[in-house]
Parts: sequence; structure tokens; C-alpha cells
Amino acid sequence: MTIPRIFAPLALFAALLAGWEAYCRMAGVPPLVLPPPSGVLRALVLHRAEIGGHARATMAVAALGFSLSVGFAFVTSVALHFSHRAERALMPLFVASQTVPLVALAPLMILWFGFGLLPKVLLVVLVTFLPMLMSLMSGYRQTPRAFADLLFSMGAGRWGVFRRATLPSARASFLAGLRISATYAIVATIFAEYAGARQGLGIYILSAKNNFRADLVLAAVVVSACLTLALLALLRLIDRLTARGPEARNDA
Repeated sequence: MTIPRIFAPLALFAALLAGWEAYCRMAGVPPLVLPPPSGVLRALVLHRAEIGGHARATMAVAALGFSLSVGFAFVTSVALHFSHRAERALMPLFVASQTVPLVALAPLMILWFGFGLLPKVLLVVLVTFLPMLMSLMSGYRQTPRAFADLLFSMGAGRWGVFRRATLPSARASFLAGLRISATYAIVATIFAEYAGARQGLGIYILSAKNNFRADLVLAAVVVSACLTLALLALLRLIDRLTARGPEARNDA
């Protein structure tokens, strides 16, 4: 993303922060209720070591859960692509799994699997799995029919056609699904930590809320947003590094 393209959103964000700061100062809003951005920044600087430790714990869980979700979604998509009967049987179950609200699912995960790493990772996998699976399945269907017929006429089997035509055709859809899932990964981790954890931004937010420290709550929210943006930036970098031909030149 070039500088002219990011100028407008940055200018709008700066204007929103300035309006927030001005409102808090002019309206005399108690910092206990709504701290100004300067107060949030001050809290973030003063408590950076503590917040940083919790952020690293959250990012580690989110990265592990997201990585496992990517692998599980890819393997499942390949299996469903080669078995339409399995797709008809399993896809409704996968879709139904997304109808359970996080606020109800997170405490159940803690209740079933304890306060360790497993429930948080499982929740991240569950939340981020379906967007990637759906994007892959949609991408497989975008394979040019003429290309597939040409490969079949040259003696390629179903796996050969999948590897040479179907999988490359799903690249753009898969990356779109990755970006969507990445926005959910940090949120799902924080929800799991909020329900019960020993370390992480979720438990830190809960502790700050119980101590009526709105500035620390917002500071942790800022950090969680930055973690999500960092994950999205990493995916964009991977996209640019793996792009080939005109697609790579257009992104440069």
C-alpha cells in the first residue's frame, strides 16, 4: 500500500482521535468513564511491560491456533473436493458450528478442557476454520473448464488436474479467506482468555475492568488491534512474496 493510499485513512483516524480528545477535555468527562486518547497512551507507556507480556501470550495462542486451522481447513477442503458425498454430509455441520455464540462457547471450552492451552487453541481453530474452508471450496470451483479438459486429454488424473489447475485457481480465494480468518483469531483468543486464563490480554482486560481502569482496558484493546493488523500485514507480505507474473507486479 503506497503512501497516497494510506494518507486518507490515517488522516481520518487522526481526526477521530482529536475529536475524542477535545470532547473529553471540553465536556469534563471523568477519566474513570472515558479516558482521552492521551490518557490511554500514558497508561500504555507506563504499563508496557505488563501489557507486553500478556500480548505475547495472546499472540502465541492465536498463532498456534491459526496455523492449525489453516492446515485443517486445507486438508478438509481437499477431502471434500474429491468426495462430493462427504461434502454434502459435512458442510451443514461445519456451518452449524459457526452459529454457536462465542460468549457461550468460550466458558464451555474452559469447563471441558481446563485453563491450559488446549481450550484456547480449539476455540481459535473453531472460529477461523470455516472462512478458509469456504474460500478454498469456492476457489476450486473457479478452475477454467478448458484448462481441466486439456489436462485430462493429456492423460492427467484427478490429482494431477487438482495440483496443476484447481489448486492454483484457488489461490486468490484462499488468501481472502485467510485475511477474514485472521481478523477473528485474536478476538477468539481474547474471548477464551476472558472466560478463564492465567495470562493473556483477555484476563488482563477483565482484571482492569474489575479495578475500574478504563484506560488500561482501552490500552489492551489498542494492543489487540495492533496484533490483528500485524497479522494481516504478514499475510499481505506472504501474498506479495508468493505472487507470480503480472499479479506480483501489480502489488509492487
